[in-house]
Amino acid sequence: MAGPMRHGPGAPMVVGEKAKDFKGTMKKLIAYMDRYLPSIILALICAVAGTVFSIFGPKILGKATTKLFEGLVAMLTGTGSIDFDAIAQILLFLLGLYVFSMLLSYVQGWVMSGIATKVSYAMRTDISNKIDRLPMSYFDRVPHGEVLSRITNDVDTVTQTLNQSLSQIVTQVTMVVGVLFMMLSISPVMTLVALCILPLCMVIVMNIIKHSQKFFRRQQEYLGHVNGHVEEMYGGHVVVTAFNGQEESIKTFEELNEKLYHSAWKSQFLSGMMMPMMNFVSNLGYVAICVLGGFLSLNGTITVGDIQAFTQYVRQFTQPITQIANISNQLQMTAAAAERVFLFLAEAEEVPDPEEKVSAEEIDGSVAFAHVHFGYVPEKTIINDFSAIVKPGTKVAIVGPTGAGKTTIVKLLMRFYDVSDGAVLLNGYDVRQFARNDMRNAFGMVLQDTWLYNGTIRENIRFGRLSASDEEVLAAAKAAQVDHFVRTLPQGYDTVLNEEASNISQGQKQLLTIARTIISDPKILILDEATSSVDTRTEVAIQKAMDELTRGRTSFIIAHRLSTIRDADIILVMKDGDIVETGNHEELLAKGGFYANLYNSQFSEGEE
Repeated sequence: MAGPMRHGPGAPMVVGEKAKDFKGTMKKLIAYMDRYLPSIILALICAVAGTVFSIFGPKILGKATTKLFEGLVAMLTGTGSIDFDAIAQILLFLLGLYVFSMLLSYVQGWVMSGIATKVSYAMRTDISNKIDRLPMSYFDRVPHGEVLSRITNDVDTVTQTLNQSLSQIVTQVTMVVGVLFMMLSISPVMTLVALCILPLCMVIVMNIIKHSQKFFRRQQEYLGHVNGHVEEMYGGHVVVTAFNGQEESIKTFEELNEKLYHSAWKSQFLSGMMMPMMNFVSNLGYVAICVLGGFLSLNGTITVGDIQAFTQYVRQFTQPITQIANISNQLQMTAAAAERVFLFLAEAEEVPDPEEKVSAEEIDGSVAFAHVHFGYVPEKTIINDFSAIVKPGTKVAIVGPTGAGKTTIVKLLMRFYDVSDGAVLLNGYDVRQFARNDMRNAFGMVLQDTWLYNGTIRENIRFGRLSASDEEVLAAAKAAQVDHFVRTLPQGYDTVLNEEASNISQGQKQLLTIARTIISDPKILILDEATSSVDTRTEVAIQKAMDELTRGRTSFIIAHRLSTIRDADIILVMKDGDIVETGNHEELLAKGGFYANLYNSQFSEGEE
């Protein structure tokens, strides 16, 4: 499937330039569907042909009515009888015409449904691929629910319009043109009277569209905000409950929902006004046509069948205008939804991998930080001139108070973020010279925040290396002290974890992430508070497994409990984004500096 950049989603649009926004977004949507152009043309041809055939129906039926009326008159005057054979032939021809029109409509609906589904599939694929290419900074500032809303609600809105409204626009326009032609062929005078209602209809439509467009845009925007809040509260419902945050959560939801309600109510109310007002205007025209038609019939200008056909055409003439007006409202909502999708697809992506990539096979564990400066936002630097050299196989501990920049260093090493200045080097090569995926395959991570997905325990462990056998999964589980508690579960390794993995404890989740890292057999290990959620006895067992795992590998260990990193080859002590001390445990204690104060304060707290 072609990526979104092939279609050029373009730069973000300026909110407020309504007409320009609408036209620009619809042009992008049409460009996005260029791959399906032949199928769309086929569907539209079928729609037009089916509509044209159905337009002749009232005219042909009018002939049958005239034949019947003339036969009745002949019977009353005694000059003849009703020609049922001629009427039957006309009705059979009319039936065949309608059947053929129905078949064309069926083909059109079948083709457009397929196109709408394919566009929906392509959009969701492009959004999913885009998520993988977005920098971490995007997800730091955008709620997850906003992204989910774009891939669900907004894409569904676009799909619904393609499936229903696109063909309806063509058929209704064809209907208006065709019916106008048939009305002129019957009576130009009556047609002129019917057209007098057209300017009034257009004034109504344009005024309603003008006022409703902004509310449709707000509706899609606030729908995303509501989804984001609900997703966030659902994901953190335990914390919300623990801190009695229900009232605040409900208050925020009600504020967002109130805004969504008002924008949705106003948009739907304005669009709902269109049909009654159009019906009222069309009924006025219908009455005028009936009066004029009766007068012309008495004068012998037109036949009774023509009057019957013309009244049907008048109904058909105003109905498409009403439908087009309703579709225009749907198009506004579609434009708002498509705009959100294209804005997402146009978000700045990660810097692409270099064309001449350094092979990840070159990574042997040598790491260097060369005068690194970094800030999550440009105006605030949190890592200041950070430098360190780590030889292969070295166990490095990074310690310091909360907010010192320990985890940030790891994110720079994994290239979740790029440095603002300086460089992070692997084997003397800047990490930006490697392909991200190849480079990250050389790393194994156990983060402070555990992440497990909805699947079996076996599948979650195997996520570290998808080609691992069941025997390797079992060996990794035993090394991470997972095997014992897994065997106590009813389904063992086939136990399915729910989306939040809340059917096992926090400590057990962390053990599983350690097993996942062990099975990946990485060249460089990153352990960010890897034992923060386990009890002391389990921590000792895990520490033994970690000693075996880290042997011969470069390891970066972030820990607040300093007792867990006594055997580190080198300890980097950070404070306010800088390295203030380096050395092993004994050397740093002997200095009696910042590390010694940290260690002694923890020891004193433990004693107390």
